[in-house]
Amino acid sequence: MTGPTPDGSDDAVTTHDAITADDAITADDAITADDALATDDAAATAPAPGQSGLASQVEALLFLSSDPVAVDRIAAACDVEPDELAPALDELRAAYAPGRRGLLLREVAGGLALATAPETEPAARRLLTAPRTPPLTPAQAETLAIVAYLQPVSRPEITRIRGVAADSACATLVERGMIEEAGRSQFGAVLYRTTSLFLKLFGLDALADLPDPAAWDPSPEETEGLRERLMRAGDARGGGDATTGDDPDARPPSDLDALTRVDRSGAPDDGDG
Repeated sequence: MTGPTPDGSDDAVTTHDAITADDAITADDAITADDALATDDAAATAPAPGQSGLASQVEALLFLSSDPVAVDRIAAACDVEPDELAPALDELRAAYAPGRRGLLLREVAGGLALATAPETEPAARRLLTAPRTPPLTPAQAETLAIVAYLQPVSRPEITRIRGVAADSACATLVERGMIEEAGRSQFGAVLYRTTSLFLKLFGLDALADLPDPAAWDPSPEETEGLRERLMRAGDARGGGDATTGDDPDARPPSDLDALTRVDRSGAPDDGDG
């Protein structure tokens, strides 16, 4: 070990070494801190583990939208071609598979949407205490079903099928956005059709997803009542008298399935009313 000299040079060297060591430690700390900040920034912008950046963008868009979004609109927002979305959509379908999360990826009203899983409904009901839209009355439900299966259909025809006036039910369904005007019949009556909101509320992607009427198994009493109502509506469409008509007992047996058959394009098989 070198001893001190009268002029203090050894002390100076020792002091200089100490300063250099401290500076090196400080520099190392600074580098480590910068690296940590850079790592944090990278983690904040990186996609979720196992999820691509495109899938994350699509997820964000669906989260922001309150309505279903068509695939072509998602592609335009992400600045990619629609067919390039397929891998990202497959990722999201796997991530939101039933039972994995509290959300589901649904295909409704011709687009994609994030929806709550059915098992979360009780908790959601307790959280969302705002007044809810009242459920459909039986009259409104009947009217909506007729419009859904026979659209476009006029209010007088709905009245003939139901056997009671449909003015109030139609007005309420229009007000709630479930049906809308779709032109006029050859007799000048307003025609109605369902809206995209109807598809969204009932979880349907298209009208072709409506339940098949052939799967309905009515009782004999229901069959007879429905046959009579449909026959009266058929008389009116054919120009007959819907209130007097011919003798129901003299009519030949009718094919109920044929009477209820619906063209999936949205129009009834037996013409305009």
